[in-house]
Amino acid sequence: MARILPDGWEALDFNGSALREIETLRVLAALPDDCTVIHGVHWTRIEHGCSIYGEIDFIVVAPNGRILLIEQKSGFLDETPDGLVKVYGALRKKVASQILRSVESLMTRYAQTRRGRNATPETRLSIDYLLYCPDYHVRDASRAGIAPERIVDASRATQLVALIVDLLSPTPVAGSADAATALRFFSDELSIVADVGTLIGRTDAWVTRLSAGLARSATQLDFTPFRLRVRGTAGSGKTQLALRVLTDAAEAGRSALYLCYNRPLADHVARIAPQGTIVATFHNFGDRLLKASGNDPDFAAPDLYARLEAAVTDARPDNGQRYDVLIVDEGQDFTPAWRDAALRFVKAEGQAYWLEDPLQNLYGRDPVALDGWVTLKADVNYRSPRDIVDAIVPLLMRGASPSTAELLQSIEAASPLSGSELDIATWQDSDPETATRALFDVTMRAITKALAAGYRRSDIVLLTFAGRDHSKLLGLDALGPHALRRFDGTYDLFGNPVYTDGEVLAETIYRFKGQSAPCVIFTEIDFETFDEKAVRKLFVGATRATTKLMLVISERTARICLAGGGAAQ
Repeated sequence: MARILPDGWEALDFNGSALREIETLRVLAALPDDCTVIHGVHWTRIEHGCSIYGEIDFIVVAPNGRILLIEQKSGFLDETPDGLVKVYGALRKKVASQILRSVESLMTRYAQTRRGRNATPETRLSIDYLLYCPDYHVRDASRAGIAPERIVDASRATQLVALIVDLLSPTPVAGSADAATALRFFSDELSIVADVGTLIGRTDAWVTRLSAGLARSATQLDFTPFRLRVRGTAGSGKTQLALRVLTDAAEAGRSALYLCYNRPLADHVARIAPQGTIVATFHNFGDRLLKASGNDPDFAAPDLYARLEAAVTDARPDNGQRYDVLIVDEGQDFTPAWRDAALRFVKAEGQAYWLEDPLQNLYGRDPVALDGWVTLKADVNYRSPRDIVDAIVPLLMRGASPSTAELLQSIEAASPLSGSELDIATWQDSDPETATRALFDVTMRAITKALAAGYRRSDIVLLTFAGRDHSKLLGLDALGPHALRRFDGTYDLFGNPVYTDGEVLAETIYRFKGQSAPCVIFTEIDFETFDEKAVRKLFVGATRATTKLMLVISERTARICLAGGGAAQ
């Protein structure tokens, strides 16, 4: 299979002209492995065409340095005395002129670039071209304005790959650029590596659309009583499912309750859930119940959480206090007592959803029994770049138990992104007096590296492997020039967590579970035993990243978990 740039085209849905480009791209993917195909399909999100340069839709670079420009003209063409013409409404364009202008423009631009770099100006691109019109039979090729052997019409469409191989096989003339030089030029000229800001926006849209499949599948199920357990891996679309269910309930005028364990996740869902939905952690819900009964909780009391739990577990709501729809998210963190309490708040004829991921069980709790429930498994991760998943899963397998290894092996990586590369940096930990400073320095350099790659501070999340009580980083207001936004451990009068001022969010994996960020710097990774707890913490932290993951690991931990594979940088 040929190398395709940009990556991720297989996962995208298109219509119209872009759909025809995707069909052709699938054909071109059958070119030999050492060929590279550059396409413009991704650009349809920004512009209305698929071309990547002038009228050129595809550029094929052969290993010998020869280049083939392919212009695709779908639909009908007009054969005129002046050659083939493509009609766009009231506009008529001569096909031959379009191709030749694109060839000349590329040659000129390449020469200018070489002179600007003080490179050998005599080196030039070895360019050929091809017109591909898969829907049209050219009746008189002699009048097309293009050499007949450079036209692949509907009569020769099935021969496209073979014809391309023949055109690229001859050795280019002396003085032509080699493949590496040509690809560097195209990479610079066409911005094959997408701008990070644009990439983040596109990735959010792609992942949302792709992972929405779980929501479609789950909401089409029909059984009574409706009790659905969704066992989904990180990035499979559990949040999209929850939002779809909450939205459908709101539009139908039904009451809905969303419960989870993690406060930041509840705050996140509350911001995007439809108005009127009750979104709370289990403890927040206890707070609501106490206030409704006239008993305001004392947030400074040492037994606060026990009182909040008891408010829910001791409640015996009547039917008027129950909800039409209940969603329990992060179900792997709930106890049997919490399960029983939550289910008392859904009507007998109502719908109950239990969303969980056993690999994100950070508290070592036994799976909650849900007898009689229908189970839907979702093993596809749409969120994390494919190469990140492919790198992390084998690493985690080294410390996983048989049951956890089975879960890891079932994960299918299906993000539209790949090629983001996993960054691993280590800090020297042999000298306790300098280890902390080394940790800070390496983590600070990781932030600087992310900024240099185009990420904004608001795109970056600094996740610590250490818990809040043991983290050295979470005691800082800033790391070098980077001000940190972190939970300071207190709550305001309304029970909301208080954060320090800063632009780079610093969190524990426990609090950030269920959320994601474009660039995750997973730091303070340090342990002596590669056990189940370490495996699950690494999994949770690594799968928060949507475009970039950077690991900061102690040298001793690197020796433990990277032995036999991976390389620290």
